[in-house]
Amino acid sequence: MSTYAVVDPTTGETVKEYAALSDDELAAKLDRAGAAYRTWGRTSSAAERATLLRNAAALFVERRAVLATIISREMGKPTNQGVLEVDFAAAIFEYYADHAEEFLADEPVPLAWGEGTAVIRRQPLGILLGVMPWNYPYYQVARFAAPNLMAGNTILLKHASQCPESAAAIEQLLLDADFPTGAYENVYATYAQIDAVIADPRVAGVSVTGSEKAGAMVAATAGRHLKKAVLELGGSDPFILLSTDDLDAAVEAALGARFYDNAGQACNGAKRYIVIEELYDAFLEKVVSTLAELKPGAPAAENTVLGPVSSVGAAEGLEKLLNRAIEGGARVALGGTRDGSFFDPTVLVDIDPGNQAAKEEFFGPFAHVYRVSSEEEAIAVANDTPFGLGSYVFTTDPEQAQRVADRIEAGMVYVNVVGAEEPGLPFGGVKLSGFGRELGRFGAEEFVNRKLIRVGA
Repeated sequence: MSTYAVVDPTTGETVKEYAALSDDELAAKLDRAGAAYRTWGRTSSAAERATLLRNAAALFVERRAVLATIISREMGKPTNQGVLEVDFAAAIFEYYADHAEEFLADEPVPLAWGEGTAVIRRQPLGILLGVMPWNYPYYQVARFAAPNLMAGNTILLKHASQCPESAAAIEQLLLDADFPTGAYENVYATYAQIDAVIADPRVAGVSVTGSEKAGAMVAATAGRHLKKAVLELGGSDPFILLSTDDLDAAVEAALGARFYDNAGQACNGAKRYIVIEELYDAFLEKVVSTLAELKPGAPAAENTVLGPVSSVGAAEGLEKLLNRAIEGGARVALGGTRDGSFFDPTVLVDIDPGNQAAKEEFFGPFAHVYRVSSEEEAIAVANDTPFGLGSYVFTTDPEQAQRVADRIEAGMVYVNVVGAEEPGLPFGGVKLSGFGRELGRFGAEEFVNRKLIRVGA
């Protein structure tokens, strides 16, 4: 049996299997990527690449319904949310098309000594390997692929084993957008084969989005071969509520940052609600009463907000984490039950800092709620995690917002807003959440050679 298969999480049915690559087939893909880099990657202009990126953006929009249906089958995302994900992927390609000439223009460097000129010229590095996750099958790939295709790098993309259909659809879309053969190669590869790919001297770097375990394994291989790595890994993002003029709006924001997209399966979802004690009881009551009305539904249904988690295995894993949290003293304020791959919205309270659940990432429709007595305690609880991806701070005090944002150990802080990601804003974390950045100008800088060209008078 192939390790690449579409298994519908709502039924457990294996819809289709895909053959894994043989070593010879993988070598042929490497050869095509290398050839494309030597020709198109080194000779096409930023403007020419921008045209292809814009073509791809248009095809994402044109095929949005079909693409959303594919990932609904693969990992259970409600199709109404899948369409939004496809649109975000299109926006990322459009963003880098709009900024290609700006981001790749020569940058003059003022001289302090001597005469003449100096410029920084950004050039591609070569073949890049991307190892991508299942939770956002198009958006995650777009974050990696769009800026690097803009730069002239070529790409080998190993998608998650449960997303082979969307992986093939992306490769075909880019071919239809007139990217040359080899510019983007989908690879149904094993991790043993991935080690060999990283070792290949034509491969210049690797980007991983996934668990810290997968990131550590791939980064270790990259390190042995002196290849650059960018890692976007797990998260246990805090949602800190210190004051509000509208508690209903604050609750809606908290739920939106966790439960209203992808069944809570987002690395930067607000997994821990940290609430000042004078608001805690009312906040918890509103969270529980609202979520009690949110029932899991079929991904294809038009009004489904909460679909299944990605697989029965993932649901069983969440159940084990839940049971261990309860054994450690946590209390279930809502939910805690599952039916196959469908998990009811679950709220945990009374989580002691020594409880292992306080340090783990619950990748599903779960929220932990903490009561704190002060700004200082809120910051301490927020930072008491091995992760450091995103964070949310809600307060009516602008000075407090800046103080707290400054002290949060995370790559991103959103103040009084959720769902505010966009293509121009850098995405990434610190601690076990990884290193490097995607999106925006910072994402375009990760895999380029910033070559100095110094010319005398």
